[in-house]
Amino acid sequence: MPSTPPAHECPRLLVAVDGSAGSTRQLIWALEEAARREATVLAVAVLASDAFEDERTATQVLIQAQVQHAVGETGVHGRSRTALLDPPGFEALAKNARGGDLVVVRPPRTTSRRPSPPRLRRPLGRG
Repeated sequence: MPSTPPAHECPRLLVAVDGSAGSTRQLIWALEEAARREATVLAVAVLASDAFEDERTATQVLIQAQVQHAVGETGVHGRSRTALLDPPGFEALAKNARGGDLVVVRPPRTTSRRPSPPRLRRPLGRG
């Protein structure tokens, strides 16, 4: 019998962070969205699986600092986690996000997730 996730399970938002200002803005947006949706943000850095331990440690410190900055900007506490993923792991999560409640925000893409205002249409005719 297939198992179904519990109804109380909160949605997760996945944000790839790399220390850039763009990924910080995306992380801030995700934290604000997590507060609205009662969700959790998973801030991840993509790192080769054969990276040295000091590179892994430095990257983890970078992610945590970026999350702390975003928390300070938003005031949203307790809604984030961090992780290091190798490229195949990140791609697998990204592919599985379609149709689910997992939102993938990838640097350097700067897409707005908010609805855009309607465009004004001019009447056709000669003026």
